Amino acid sequence: MNTKSITQSNNPVLAGSLPALRRSAKRAKKIAAQTGTRLIVASKPATHKVSRSAESPKR
Repeated sequence: MNTKSITQSNNPVLAGSLPALRRSAKRAKKIAAQTGTRLIVASKPATHKVSRSAESPKR
């Protein structure tokens, strides 16, 4: 398994993908808060259900 950060990839598309993933996660959180839907977050080693109150957009 490669433990090198994706931002250090030789492929410029992969190297630039982390900011795009962060933007899409932020948008998913915003939409979940607006629609009152729970958000499922998968990270090693577990999957978490984020509560609706934790998804409230900051104003």
